[in-house]
Amino acid sequence: MTYRKPLPQPNADTKPFWDGCKQHQLRFQKCRDCQYVRWPPSIICPRCHSQDTEWIVASGRGRVYTFAVYHQAFHESFREDLPYITAIIELEEGPHLLSNIVGCNPREVKCDMPVEVVWEDITEEFTLPKFRIATQPDVNS
Repeated sequence: MTYRKPLPQPNADTKPFWDGCKQHQLRFQKCRDCQYVRWPPSIICPRCHSQDTEWIVASGRGRVYTFAVYHQAFHESFREDLPYITAIIELEEGPHLLSNIVGCNPREVKCDMPVEVVWEDITEEFTLPKFRIATQPDVNS
């Protein structure tokens, strides 16, 4: 089956993130000077302005920061997914990532709900990170 939804458009900054997703890893830049983990990637740290950066693999665990349930498809290819949940996930490491919540009733989603990454292999080139309600207890609760 052909994937009909819009595809990511990686650039030099985001390519390591998308390469990581293909390997089922969430990768983010981390400043070696102040330890700030950031998304989106950039050539300098927005906190301390250092250019000394490394890529880390995140745990894939986080919490729903905010969300919206879509009952109308604003792109024809999403019509069969209705209703679907788009959320900003606050990851344990700090970055906020826009994604989808999958595998649950939209009425069950709440802000601050623990979630974990799941992977959708959509094409040979792309794998998308999505999130589900966490199956393991959150050690920070």
